[in-house]
Amino acid sequence: MIDFDVVTLSRLQFGLGALFHFLFAPLYVGLSMLLAIVEAAYVITGREIWWRTTKFWGAIFAISFAMALATGIIEELQLGTHWANFSRYVGNVFGAPLVLEGLAALLLESVFVGLFILGWQRMSRAGHLVVTCLVALGACLQMLWISAVNAWMQNPVGAHFDHRTMRMERGSFAQLLLNPAALGKFIHMLAGGYVLGAVFVLSISAWYLRRARHLEAARCSITVAAYLGLASSLALAVLGDQVGYVAGDNQTITIAAIEAQWHMEKPPAASALFGASDLVEHTKLRIISGIDAYKALQVLRSAAPDTDDPDAMTSDEARRRFLAHEADLGYGTLLLRYSGDPAQATAQQIDDAARSTIPDVAVLFWSFRVMAVIGMFLIALFATAVYLVVRRRFDEPAWALKIAVGSLPLPWIAAIAGWIIAESGRQPWVIEGVLPTFLAASQMSTGTAWISLLGCTAIDVALSVVGVHLILRAIRRGPESGVSSA
Repeated sequence: MIDFDVVTLSRLQFGLGALFHFLFAPLYVGLSMLLAIVEAAYVITGREIWWRTTKFWGAIFAISFAMALATGIIEELQLGTHWANFSRYVGNVFGAPLVLEGLAALLLESVFVGLFILGWQRMSRAGHLVVTCLVALGACLQMLWISAVNAWMQNPVGAHFDHRTMRMERGSFAQLLLNPAALGKFIHMLAGGYVLGAVFVLSISAWYLRRARHLEAARCSITVAAYLGLASSLALAVLGDQVGYVAGDNQTITIAAIEAQWHMEKPPAASALFGASDLVEHTKLRIISGIDAYKALQVLRSAAPDTDDPDAMTSDEARRRFLAHEADLGYGTLLLRYSGDPAQATAQQIDDAARSTIPDVAVLFWSFRVMAVIGMFLIALFATAVYLVVRRRFDEPAWALKIAVGSLPLPWIAAIAGWIIAESGRQPWVIEGVLPTFLAASQMSTGTAWISLLGCTAIDVALSVVGVHLILRAIRRGPESGVSSA
């Protein structure tokens, strides 16, 4: 039975918020690149069909952008309501990238999205194409900052814990941005958005073809979606492998859980070299080291650390010991879930804390396989679409159109599975090896947490219903409706 304490409710609220955000955010990212390609075809050829196709997908892009922005704001507000301790602990690190992400979304993208919608009759063809390309660039920049923040939570580099402020302090912004986990994650997320956008366009266009509606626009859309989707899905597969390699360096136990590898294998191993049970023993050593860091920190935080007790640490000794064990402080704080004083923890409590670092193996194992199977299927789908486009067989075979239409939800399922892997695989940490999740939540009553959960979820549901309704209405009207009808 689930214990709905404040931490569980906070995680549930953030998870639900992310799910609603995922309905729209990857879609507008994917459509932004497709719009740039379609409008470029219009500027080059001058054919009206490309203009109508651009305006049609632009209408859906504008809706998804607005909904992603609204649901994203609600999700970020939760950092202050449900995750106040986390916000205080990492505010100095997260402040700059989150501000830059906000500038990219609220200023750069919003301005250029407005120009995209209203500038058709006020700008030249080339000028409007530049605006559309800047919209796509804004989506990329927003992904960049989000990736940098999330990658830091997986691999916290470029920052250090300051015992005087009792929080993480950013050291090198360049190191934060150039985090080894950030670049691969950024391109992986960006390619995932392009795949989702391409599947969306492919599915809706196939639906039009099956009903003999908007045939010319559907054929143009399928052509662009097929090539963009194939390139993006192949890049996604390659970069997903690279993201796994990076995670193997600092999240070994997560990789072991994904592979369901419980015991160590001698090389050449079938999957992970280290098993989860072997890593637990290594974690115990880090927890013991973390206890030393915790003891030293208590002395440094004391107003009068020096006493007459000959066994007590002096300030200088505490500082030396803390610096020697600082990297394992987070592991020491894991014991706060089992003992009021980590310095007095028993061997059983240390063992319990070490075993708590094993994430949910079943969830990770199956989420990864669902994501991988969908990824392979989509590569085959796009390869088939490219083949049919080259052969100019847009309306046949009928089974291909049915499969394309039925594939619409698959990239969303894969994206959610990937998000589960990234976030659940990091548990019990909100920041890998630094801050346990149970210490990151706000200090509030369970009743307050329930009110916040239900209130934010109700807003997200209302926004999502409106957004989906507007998108479906635009699809029913078809390409002739243009941006103004949305």
